[in-house]
Amino acid sequence: RCPVSGARPSHSLPSRYRRDAAAPSRRRAQVGTAPSGVPADPGAAPPSPPGRCQLRSPRRLPPLPLPRRGCSRLPPGSPAAGGRRGAAPVLAALLGLGAVLAYGERRRRGAQAAQATPVPRYPLYTREEVGRHRSPQDRIWVTHGTEVFDVTDFVELHPGGADKVLLAAGGALEPFWALYAVHSQPHVLELLREYKVGELSPEEALPAPDATQDPFAGDPPRHPGLRVNSQKPFNAEPPAELLAERFLTPNELFFTRNHLPVPAVDPGSYRLRVEGPGGQALSLSLSELRSRFPKHEVTATLQCAGNRRAEMSRVRPVKGLAWDIGAISTARWGGVRLRDVLLDAGFGEEREGEWHVCFEGLDADAAGATYGASIPYGRAVSPAADVLLAYEMNGEELPRDHGFPLRVVVPGVVGARSVKWLQRVAVSPAESPSHWQRNDYKGFSPCVDWDTVDYTTAPAIQELPVQSAITHPRPGAAVPEGELTVKGYAWSGGGREVVRVDVSLDGGRTWRVARLTGERPVPGRAWAWALWELQAPVTAGAELEIVCKAVDSSYNVQPDTVAPIWNLRGVLSNAWHRVHVTVSR
Repeated sequence: RCPVSGARPSHSLPSRYRRDAAAPSRRRAQVGTAPSGVPADPGAAPPSPPGRCQLRSPRRLPPLPLPRRGCSRLPPGSPAAGGRRGAAPVLAALLGLGAVLAYGERRRRGAQAAQATPVPRYPLYTREEVGRHRSPQDRIWVTHGTEVFDVTDFVELHPGGADKVLLAAGGALEPFWALYAVHSQPHVLELLREYKVGELSPEEALPAPDATQDPFAGDPPRHPGLRVNSQKPFNAEPPAELLAERFLTPNELFFTRNHLPVPAVDPGSYRLRVEGPGGQALSLSLSELRSRFPKHEVTATLQCAGNRRAEMSRVRPVKGLAWDIGAISTARWGGVRLRDVLLDAGFGEEREGEWHVCFEGLDADAAGATYGASIPYGRAVSPAADVLLAYEMNGEELPRDHGFPLRVVVPGVVGARSVKWLQRVAVSPAESPSHWQRNDYKGFSPCVDWDTVDYTTAPAIQELPVQSAITHPRPGAAVPEGELTVKGYAWSGGGREVVRVDVSLDGGRTWRVARLTGERPVPGRAWAWALWELQAPVTAGAELEIVCKAVDSSYNVQPDTVAPIWNLRGVLSNAWHRVHVTVSR
């Protein structure tokens, strides 16, 4: 890193963020050049040639005069000067030594100051001047706080797409960054500062905060007991202690996974569009959905792909919300079958080739891009798949956080496909073009990193693997001696029933079989989780490593450790769940 300009050589950045070699030179050439209306500092050092780092040597101080041997600086004739000749050389030596030490310390401090990296001096710009840079031809500038950045060379490298960066061209990043929690991470700001070219003029006051400009200002209130992973957008999970207390998760404690602000929808004017190739189309109001199609109910568990991501982060850092074991919940959903609506719109039981049913929500980003996802056509029209267009949750109207007035519920499939605030259903020969379908929610090998990942090489996650977790006792708890009760949940994707949960109190050396609670599901349609419980005697002073693993009807079983299933997005985390506790005396 250049100690004057602070610029980092391009080879020190991850390969996906490297700029062309000329870019740093262009920025350094701009730094130190005063903009129009701002006088240059006449005392400033001339700028260094682009690409070079020069340090000026510290100014030399004149040598301090030292007394000659045997001489005194006391006035002639003074008693000390004349009557204490033996003391004069000692005093002179002491004075000389003190001067040498003081001079040496001064030079040392000067050398340290010269070696320290000075704060770069950047030119000042007005917001109007920044606003003139909105295209690659004029360079693309943005502001963050009081800093100005030239992001022209980063636009095509932006993981969210060039169009998202261009929305802020010539203006502030904050209104757009507020939509995505990833931008609040320190490494993002560190990367942005590699593109800094100036500061806003001091007279350019920051615009006063306005609640109407906050895209999340209209979000609904939430239960204070939720464990919040991000506020904007809101993502939270229920306390683990409550997960296994009820088979159906209360609406207010059901885990919330939002990608964008919660839309405000008028149920009176709401319409659902159902479209397909060849001009097939159907438009339905909420009242028409309720009156034209029979109501169907299904009890189904929804699980986020990132559930238990925090455990993967302990192996190696991953990108995503730090979900514990609570990004999973179960509800009784009421609505109409997607199959019934598709058949009514003129789509048949089968279609030749690979077809998909795409869902589009009403939640949108600043560019108008909405959340979307898709499932295979065969699942959408299968009478055994129980895919719903739901308007009720646990016997109540859908809460706003969970998709009011209408959402998709795809049992046995990752929660990312159960699109909320549904506005459009489209039959298509291709899967949804949404970012969250094509470039997210996919699993990769542990050897794949952000420099080598290619999302086109992996299928979108649909059915999830077998899963289980311990909800009681909690990690680090001190439990009383006697009989210990261990509780948890278990679930598997694709309607595969959980047939067994094994529990160990000694880290997996010996095992016991837990008792499953609840009704036996219809084979192949085990959409809801199984809750389980185990009682075992424990003795005072013992250190327990409680472990659980579930087995489904296809005899799929959870892997024993996290490392072999680690992936850069931290999805599909389903290794044995481990909880360490002590038994108190």
